[in-house]
Amino acid sequence: MMQKGSLIVIAVGGNSLIKDEKHMTVPDQYAAACETMKYIADIIEQGYRVIITHGNGPQVGFILMRSEYSRGILHEVPLDSIDADTQGAIGYNFQMALRNEFTRRGIKKEVASIVTQVVVDRDDPAFKNPSKPIGPFYTEEQAKERQSKDGWIMKEDAGRGWRRVVPSPKPLRIVELEVIKTLVNNDIVTIAVGGGGIPVIETPQGLKGVEAVIDKDLASSLLAKNLNADMFIISTAVEKVYLNFNTPQQKALDKVSIEELIKYRAEGHFKPGSMLPKIDAMIDFVSSTGKRGVITCPEKLPQAVLGESGTIVVKN
Repeated sequence: MMQKGSLIVIAVGGNSLIKDEKHMTVPDQYAAACETMKYIADIIEQGYRVIITHGNGPQVGFILMRSEYSRGILHEVPLDSIDADTQGAIGYNFQMALRNEFTRRGIKKEVASIVTQVVVDRDDPAFKNPSKPIGPFYTEEQAKERQSKDGWIMKEDAGRGWRRVVPSPKPLRIVELEVIKTLVNNDIVTIAVGGGGIPVIETPQGLKGVEAVIDKDLASSLLAKNLNADMFIISTAVEKVYLNFNTPQQKALDKVSIEELIKYRAEGHFKPGSMLPKIDAMIDFVSSTGKRGVITCPEKLPQAVLGESGTIVVKN
């Protein structure tokens, strides 16, 4: 069991703020944030220090759709600015929900969100092979028009239509890391690296935003390593990781080593765009630090810290 005062990085999925198709509004997302923040407040109340990261996939999609509907009336919003917009909006929801929960419990603690830039390599292979789908679906005719007029790269998506795809480069460096460290060292609950961070490249003139998205789990793992965190938790839709998920042979993993995870990954148990990025991030953190990682659902977060729930990932 970890000592009180240990530092935990908790990555909250952007999809976890969308309960279903009938609960997608901003108030609905805030209500979902309030639920998750209660569990995180439980952890903080136990005496642990917490940094929160989050996804932003659905929220980026909503802004892209608004931009599409207003095409020809308003300017379009670049993807790096959309990343910044969602960091601010989701961070605002999280810090308000958490602060209000602290007030209810009589906890005197500050919360702050940091708009975070993350450096990527301009020569990352992902820029030559964009693969991350974003935004709404289009017909083939609409897709060709976007390719011609806007220079978008469009790909057919599993028979459901055509979607824009963008690069998803590897995160290399967190620009605001020293700011985050300062907040953490002053016992301020910090929300950072939202949506994987705003992707920027280094140029002779300084930093420059790029049209890309960074995987939030990999960026969260990088943050956890940089801060020498004692534990890295990924909060997702299921309590545990499963082999043969959604089949009669489904089997939950309670405690698993890196070696076993790599084997299961090679066997194809984890789907891209779903559990695979989370597994990759866990392998990255645990193998690099030797510390413990956990994958679980929001309501099991307090138990996961105590080793009583979730899939626990260890080095050996």
